[in-house]
Amino acid sequence: MAKTKNKLKYAVTLLSLLFLFGFSNVYSQDFNKEELSYSEFLGYVKKYHPLVKQANLEISNAQAALMLARGGFDPKIEVDYNKKEFKGTEYYSLLNSSFKIPTWYGIEIKAGFDQTDGQYYNPQNRTPEAGLTSLGINVALGQGMFINQRMADVREGKLQVKLSDAQRKLRAIEVLYKASEAYFEWRKSYNEAELYKRYLGFASTRFQGVKKLIELGDAPSIDSVEAGITVRNRELNVENGNLKLAKAKLYLSNYLWIENVPVELDDTVRPEENLIKTLEETLRTDAMMVDVEGLDSHPKIQALETKMSILEVGRQLKANSLLPKLNVGYNYISEPSYFDSFNTDDYKFNVDFSIPIFLRKERGSLKLAKLKIQDLKYDIDQQRLELKNKIKAQQTEIASLKRQKGVIDNLVKDYMTMLNSEEKLFSFGESSIFLINSRENNLVSAKLSQISIENQFYISNAELFKILANPD
Repeated sequence: MAKTKNKLKYAVTLLSLLFLFGFSNVYSQDFNKEELSYSEFLGYVKKYHPLVKQANLEISNAQAALMLARGGFDPKIEVDYNKKEFKGTEYYSLLNSSFKIPTWYGIEIKAGFDQTDGQYYNPQNRTPEAGLTSLGINVALGQGMFINQRMADVREGKLQVKLSDAQRKLRAIEVLYKASEAYFEWRKSYNEAELYKRYLGFASTRFQGVKKLIELGDAPSIDSVEAGITVRNRELNVENGNLKLAKAKLYLSNYLWIENVPVELDDTVRPEENLIKTLEETLRTDAMMVDVEGLDSHPKIQALETKMSILEVGRQLKANSLLPKLNVGYNYISEPSYFDSFNTDDYKFNVDFSIPIFLRKERGSLKLAKLKIQDLKYDIDQQRLELKNKIKAQQTEIASLKRQKGVIDNLVKDYMTMLNSEEKLFSFGESSIFLINSRENNLVSAKLSQISIENQFYISNAELFKILANPD
């Protein structure tokens, strides 16, 4: 029996460990493949990165604020009860209850029930024995008729939701841009490291061949020194390239998350090889897809115009404060048992009126609101111009980098032809190790420039993507 329990305990422990191990590694399995494409990488960042999720909270906050503003129109039940007894005498028992429904345009519907009892109370508060019911309406005919604080809060809340969406896009695009930089740096470092490894192999093979030629007496011994120097230089390049690659991979891992778990790339994973063909489609930065003139949908412009709409609501509220306060109320009153017998002679009516004499405070506040709107209009016009010029400048840079890539591609081909030719001459005994190394170094330098220009092209497209600010 004890042995069985121990076996069960061991099995449970083993299963638990396996579960935990599997859970910790389940997310990394997605990346234990041969290639992580750029579009796939951006998809992970958009879906799982904490800063992108944080940007999405902007809308949730704005929606909560809108709910708070709409609460100003919630129906209310109010009960006020006061009672006084002293030395066996009921001085008064006063009950005032009401149900209020605030509506749009300064209209409030009110139903109430009042009941009064006792020996000492204000005669105007006297009610029938069964109490007194009322049903009426209060209307603001001056201030608060077309706009009031509750209406302004709701309008601003709706605009804030729109503003938060634009701000979400701007925050998300910043994260995606930095993530793109990390991916491009990783790809650049990977290609450089692979280049150094490949040409270290060539140099090592050549070094072994030179040593055999020296042993046969077909090459001077100094050639082994020349070839050995090249090998050691290439080894240094490989070591430095591996260091850069390791740092770039760690930096990239800052942007790789699944759910709430950070993921580190496996050493076997490589970046997208044909990124040059898919980049513009992924980022939608192709010249045919970018509308330089149509900037109304740009998040920055939308944010500024929404802010101006919010200021306009404030301006309307301040303009409304110049009107006199004129509130009119009518309430039909009746005993509960006679409520169905409408009698126009039973009612309560009130008129409240007030207005400041000079209105200096109100006029000054309105003027400031108008100036803020005018100031923001100037800012919007400037932002439109700056965005337009930034887009055009970035498109010019991308076009230039495309031409540069064409030039460097041809240059690499030419250096490759020169190297192949020099190797043929060497095989005929008409060249030297020095010339071959020189040709090969030129080729390596050209390929490094090719990698660098490609990387500049990718970053330039990412910058245009950032300027356009369309992460969705």
